[in-house]
Amino acid sequence: MSIEVYRDPWGIPHLRADDPRELARAQGRTTAHDRAWQLEVERHRAQGTTAAFLGPDAVEWDVFARRARLADTARRCFDRLDDDTRAWVGAYVDGVNAGLAEGARRSPEFARTGLEPGGWEPWVPLAVWLSTHILFAGFPTKLWREEVARCLGDDSAALFATDGPGTSGSNGWLVTAARTATGSAVVAGDPHRFIEAPGVYQQIRLACPQYDVVGLAVPGVPGLAHFGHTGTVAWAITNAMADYQDLYREQLRRTVDGGVEALGPDGWRPARTHTETVEVKGAAPVTVEVVETDRGPVIIPDPGVRAPAETTGTALLAPATGPCTGPGSGSGTAAGPPAEAFPDREGDAEPGGAGGGGAPPAGGAISLRYPPRVTGDLGFAALPALLAAATVDDVDRAVDRWVEPVNVVQAADTLGGTLHRVAGHVPVRDRANMLRVVPAWEPRHAWSGLREPLPRAAVDGVAVMANERGLAAPLGVEFAPPHRARRIAELLGASRDWDAAGMRAVLTDTQLASARPLLALAAGLDAAALTPPAAALRDRLLRWDRRMDADSVDAAHYAAVRAAVVRRVAAHPVFAGLAAPPAYPALFQPWLSLTARVAYALETLLTGGPVPPADREGAVRDALEEVAAAPPEGPWGASHRLAPWAAVPDPEDEPRWPGLDGDQDCVLSTSSVPGLTDRSARGPAARYVWDLARRDDSLWVVPFGASGVPGAPHHRDQLPLWLRGGLVPVTTDWNRLSKEQPA
Repeated sequence: MSIEVYRDPWGIPHLRADDPRELARAQGRTTAHDRAWQLEVERHRAQGTTAAFLGPDAVEWDVFARRARLADTARRCFDRLDDDTRAWVGAYVDGVNAGLAEGARRSPEFARTGLEPGGWEPWVPLAVWLSTHILFAGFPTKLWREEVARCLGDDSAALFATDGPGTSGSNGWLVTAARTATGSAVVAGDPHRFIEAPGVYQQIRLACPQYDVVGLAVPGVPGLAHFGHTGTVAWAITNAMADYQDLYREQLRRTVDGGVEALGPDGWRPARTHTETVEVKGAAPVTVEVVETDRGPVIIPDPGVRAPAETTGTALLAPATGPCTGPGSGSGTAAGPPAEAFPDREGDAEPGGAGGGGAPPAGGAISLRYPPRVTGDLGFAALPALLAAATVDDVDRAVDRWVEPVNVVQAADTLGGTLHRVAGHVPVRDRANMLRVVPAWEPRHAWSGLREPLPRAAVDGVAVMANERGLAAPLGVEFAPPHRARRIAELLGASRDWDAAGMRAVLTDTQLASARPLLALAAGLDAAALTPPAAALRDRLLRWDRRMDADSVDAAHYAAVRAAVVRRVAAHPVFAGLAAPPAYPALFQPWLSLTARVAYALETLLTGGPVPPADREGAVRDALEEVAAAPPEGPWGASHRLAPWAAVPDPEDEPRWPGLDGDQDCVLSTSSVPGLTDRSARGPAARYVWDLARRDDSLWVVPFGASGVPGAPHHRDQLPLWLRGGLVPVTTDWNRLSKEQPA
């Protein structure tokens, strides 16, 4: 048999081979054929070389990738794989290299950018995985909390705690056999990620004598890490919202020989340094000094660490970027918290002794500590083990090897077994590490092993995972609001007769529970204080069914009022010190935008916090007046339109992107940033329904299609289905598939 490639009517590849390694090679080659451009963009992102063909806009990411040592970490993790997993990953890479040239000839983006397809090294899939997920834990939020604490005081650091603009989330649920019409479990859900074109998930089937699995692959990575169905067991994940990456404030100094030293708990220690060059299309190259301390790589440098000619053996910290003028302001520096934020400091003692004592001023470099960099393990041994799973116990053992991102895992099998647990590496360390940037020189902030065992729970009828403060609560700080999880549980609780087809109604639900605080304030306004048009608008919103449907004019009016409220709350004097973006790299600015933070924490800020109640009411009143005077011109879908990311956008696509149902806190979560834009860059990157009664009754869909080649028949043929909540049937009968002839 060797390797056989089949396609279903949607162009989804079904691969068959003699053994797992040949199958991995087939997966790599088929992915290169279908998605060559996407693979090469991901390889270059992982290596920090995208600016060489995408230009200056890509420099920020490339510099971060170099400073964070993503490629080097991937090499280290690859070298430490067991022999079987290393060979399996290598077979996938062999397949990519075998198919890349042909795939590139089909993809016009290569000619448009002048990029030539390159060669993949065996460690590249690990680098792709790492670069895809390095921001999943939202470590830049700690920079934001520093700013909030600086301006409003330490007690306010978590004031804006909610699902932030850079965080990925998902819905997932498991319905046991007792609640289905078939007497077998159903696993369903949709991962919410930035929508990319081509899509971040690839529908695929992998079959060999050892196993036969359908699922959603991450292009560039072998196997089916997140979502799969082997016929006897199915699994799915959501982001656990755990905190497992730390930021350390480093004090650095330049040595006589040009090296760098960093102050740690045991005094000054040499840091590892070298220089790299980021090539930039159409602009001068950028030189990056890469520095790594005993904590981890420095991702935010210290411009005060000057060359030996300027200073010898002296630590010079970054200057303050300006005072905070808000209430509760700290030391007046924008780079860090006031001294009292560090309770273990000892007066003005000289820094550098054993145990770290002393209190270096705020400022300086910031390093990132993340598990794979520390352990040399990215968890790839879990991937072939998942493919071979036959029961939930097999899935359980496989994800024991999982590292990152830290996920909530659900699984069910045909024997009636179920699984609901957290998987991944979460370090044991001081609680302060989870909240803020912590001083590198204080011993209490060191890591001391991994948290074990991680939480798990029995499944009784229904289990829901939607990034809420639930199973993983002890492991994190910020979680999604509970609305999606509660609504899913409510919908599933309404029947004991579920089947795969019925899950569509849950996946597409548009009820918006988070509208309650704003509408409650509107209801409490004195009608005499409103103009007649504003009073009519208020009454209209109070009658609204709270569904964010694309064709709803009421939803559009609510969204317009919400956006106006967000802007007014963000402009309140109490937040004046947070209005100017802090002096951090532009890559982190989505986590540091005051308007975006207010938008996602609006429920909290309208029911408590530093904005006085009268001013909250005033913000709602003024917003009603603003929107009544200039109402939206169409329904919600006229402004709430899809805005996918593409490495090389096609200008002709912009007017064609459609309007969307849903909103951030709906089960159908299509996120915008109220106050800034109604456009949706995040949403369901796939939908899946795994039926354990009969795999061919399972369903799935992606936003675009199986092919990443513009103009190909299956480039965007699933988009109309995805828009209306439709799903594609999973076909596993080889006789109903079309065999592809070898090229």
